[in-house]
Amino acid sequence: MDATERLAEIEAIQQLKARYQRAVDTKDWDLMRSVLAPDARSVYSDGKHAYEGRDAIVEFLADPRGLGNPEIVSMHHAHTPEIELTSETTAKGKWYLEDFVITALPSDWAPNGTVMHGTGIYHDEYVKIDGAWLIKETGYERIFEDFQPRPENARLRSRWSQGK
Repeated sequence: MDATERLAEIEAIQQLKARYQRAVDTKDWDLMRSVLAPDARSVYSDGKHAYEGRDAIVEFLADPRGLGNPEIVSMHHAHTPEIELTSETTAKGKWYLEDFVITALPSDWAPNGTVMHGTGIYHDEYVKIDGAWLIKETGYERIFEDFQPRPENARLRSRWSQGK
């Protein structure tokens, strides 16, 4: 594979990861299915949430007790990719993650919900099936999470709900 072909493959993987991030934040579970290999594996929160298979991963992400809830919104950014093509049909990647998760749901310590700002390092594996790159494994190792209560007068307006 020449340098131009390698760069095209790396760009395709970067576009794949961008679609993954967008799928999470827009709650587009069909798009999420389209970026995962059927036998994909995920390991989130340092292994606290580990799932085998595309359906199990999407079920976890879409769960109304988590990111599937319209009262929980998020922004995930993956920066500074380090992509290594390991064969014609496999690759590995590391990405710096920055995320915000706003939860408008009350808890014992935060009656108006929380705002979490975090960072971590994604460790991904990719596989090329029928000419398209897919995520074979994804997960991250946290660097930090900062949880803050939302102020009493906080409002959340999103594409899914009108804030209070």
